[in-house]
Amino acid sequence: MKFFSGFCLCNEKELFADYLEDREFVVAGFSKGAQKALDYVLNTKKRVDKLQLLSPAYFNYTDKIIKMNLIAFEKDKKAYIKNFLKKAGLPDEKYVCDCDIEELKELFTFDWEKIKHLKNIKVEVFLGEYDKISASKAAYEFFRNYADVYFIKKANHFLRS
Repeated sequence: MKFFSGFCLCNEKELFADYLEDREFVVAGFSKGAQKALDYVLNTKKRVDKLQLLSPAYFNYTDKIIKMNLIAFEKDKKAYIKNFLKKAGLPDEKYVCDCDIEELKELFTFDWEKIKHLKNIKVEVFLGEYDKISASKAAYEFFRNYADVYFIKKANHFLRS
């Protein structure tokens, strides 16, 4: 399995063992990593049978809100990341890694419409009912057209209660 980590995270794959299918031709990603996973699958020549998107970073933010987030990140990166990951429900700070403002901008402006270009790949999407990071209800409405969507009751962004 090829796994892509979320925004400002690394090695958090173990947190999703209950959801991941750890097989050779599976690609998975969490949050921003779900965006990276989709891009990887669309651009690789390697065989992929399944794409698993865990709490895909799906936003419907206005340009004003995106700009406010970018300004807050530039002003105090460490505080922004700490607040962002706390809001997401990060269970352990050992997973925090470095990131930059370009990654944050990409996080908010990713074009999920490109999922339409996937062919012959099973897609699974896992969403948390109480996700305070992504727009989980809007994500559900979008992804149900392209994937098997699992809506986890009482779960946060990390798919935990």
